[in-house]
Amino acid sequence: ENPKVKHAVLAETEKQITEDTILASNTSTISITYLAEALARPQNFCGMHFFNPVHAMPLVEVIRGEKTSDAAIARTVAYANRMGKKPVVVKDCPGFLVNRVLFPYFDGFSKLLRDGADFQAVDKVMEKWGWPMGPAYLMDVVGIDTGVHAAGVMAEGFPDRMKLDFKTATEVMFENDRLGQKNGKGFYDYVPDKRGKPKKTPSDTAYELIAPVCGERREFERDDIIARMMLPMATELARCLEENIVGSAAEADMALVYGIGFPPFRGGVFRWLDTVGLPWLAEQSEKFADLGKAYELTEGMKAKLAAGETYY
Repeated sequence: ENPKVKHAVLAETEKQITEDTILASNTSTISITYLAEALARPQNFCGMHFFNPVHAMPLVEVIRGEKTSDAAIARTVAYANRMGKKPVVVKDCPGFLVNRVLFPYFDGFSKLLRDGADFQAVDKVMEKWGWPMGPAYLMDVVGIDTGVHAAGVMAEGFPDRMKLDFKTATEVMFENDRLGQKNGKGFYDYVPDKRGKPKKTPSDTAYELIAPVCGERREFERDDIIARMMLPMATELARCLEENIVGSAAEADMALVYGIGFPPFRGGVFRWLDTVGLPWLAEQSEKFADLGKAYELTEGMKAKLAAGETYY
């Protein structure tokens, strides 16, 4: 994820292809509009962001830069469909759509640990809620070095909501070369099972390392863990819809189900919000207002709440 290298590679590649060929980047954090500055034909350039593990996650974000043409988007969507993927068109912004809403969720996790929550307990609650893996396990799978880098990009792009004023447990892991599954140690330790697949086991070392940045251990109510984790994701996704980063609530929900394993039976964030109701969300927002702007309802949410409207 080095912008200078990508600029050089893209510019050189453009010289080797025909004038009507579409050029795409799989970047997860670098602005598509910025990358296009190195090109003579920026109208033929877009983002095509796949999700790990690529063979298992159907989503592809097709990212429109400022100069990307409609034809380039249409051809890229068609190409993704032929690959058997589920494309969602999004506008260029830090994190695009999925990472932009995933990292506030990780921030909620960091604040829980800061306030004394046990990361294994948080993982268990979120897995029972429907996620395929809890946030600590997910960060290990994503790669803690990748997570720290992306969190920095998000903090720079949206400092009012995503710049944290404390050192996180994830940063401590990174500083101690605990990068997750990729090197066998993160929030959990990983050893190969009989089939050679990494199996997670609790790690005393992880607890010792993060103790200085975590509050005194205490139990949290299940519903409070869920609210503290999900509120930042929900408000950020609402902002994306209001800013036209994504075209509809249905597309946004599809992106989260297909891209990061949001519990399919809940239908996506907006379908879940319609189920629990915006009045409930407003109560939780007020309850956790001291946690920062990420927990505030957006203006669009407040308008829907006042009008008694839903997302579907």
